[in-house]
Amino acid sequence: MARLFFLLSGEHPSLPFSELESIIAAESYEYQVLERLTQVLSVETDINSTKAIEFRSALTRVCGLELFNCDAVLTEIVKELQSVSLEDFLKSGESFAVRIKRIQRAAPHIIRIELERKLGELILDKVKGAKVNLKSPQKAFFGILTENRFIFGLKVAEIPTKPLFERSPQKRPFFHPSAMLPKLARCMVNLAQPRNGDLILDPFCGTASMLIEAGLMGYRMLGLDVQSSMVRGSLRNFLHLGVKADGMIVADAKYLPINRIDCVVTDPPYGRSATTLGWTTRRIVESFLSNVGEILPKGRRICIAAPKSVKIGEMAKGLGFKHVESHLVYVHRSLTREIAVLEKET
Repeated sequence: MARLFFLLSGEHPSLPFSELESIIAAESYEYQVLERLTQVLSVETDINSTKAIEFRSALTRVCGLELFNCDAVLTEIVKELQSVSLEDFLKSGESFAVRIKRIQRAAPHIIRIELERKLGELILDKVKGAKVNLKSPQKAFFGILTENRFIFGLKVAEIPTKPLFERSPQKRPFFHPSAMLPKLARCMVNLAQPRNGDLILDPFCGTASMLIEAGLMGYRMLGLDVQSSMVRGSLRNFLHLGVKADGMIVADAKYLPINRIDCVVTDPPYGRSATTLGWTTRRIVESFLSNVGEILPKGRRICIAAPKSVKIGEMAKGLGFKHVESHLVYVHRSLTREIAVLEKET
């Protein structure tokens, strides 16, 4: 077990934390949350978990092996680094760099560039023969100033955001204005906690945003949509991005034509550009939840988005599901999404 820290995206107050914990749990690593700060989660778990987090996460930015954690006071920071043994992290002859990230103007009394320089000098004193290389270091030490704390350690992984932007709905051959952004779609897949070999269902697949992210993460996936044009368009998007579904079916999600799936990730139709065939979104969601329990094993999860007015969490409790958590995501003036995680109870 190692003490790890993670720099998280600041675009939502709770989703990045839940996504990170969901990945660790889905990969079957034991873990304990040690500290939760603004955009930072400190966890004790297997260091190998960072490989899965680097591969799967949409809202984690940096994974680090924690060396120390102290008040954001320069004298304390210097004292902590002086007391840390670096022999296992940096060898003589290796190059390194120190980078500091400040969160929301934390610790304004500390000048970030000067702190980077000071810590670099201390590391040079402690590891004889080490060299500073700011452009392409062999090792990177990373610190975060957040709230009144300073967390410092060795960077294990940095997760780029560019691939997510490159998969934006507008860049796919088949586009619809209701399509969910890859970042949120991937996060929702992770909140459903799929495991290796699982079959993921999206019963309202639309342009296949959820299924694309699930497929790119290596999961089996199955899509349904009541409109044949959506199914055909999804297949075009799969071909464009090099993913393959186990099946794509033109079907009404109120009458599921399958007998078993492992988890569900979905964004039912709502809004002016969506087709609901005359049903309200609430009625669509309630009908689906009433039926999906028959094919979802006990203890497995659904991650579903809907307008907050639908109150998915409350609805699910009477339909055999435990309401695990919800996250509200503001979209525009007339729409705030509720991202709800449900677990099959009976």
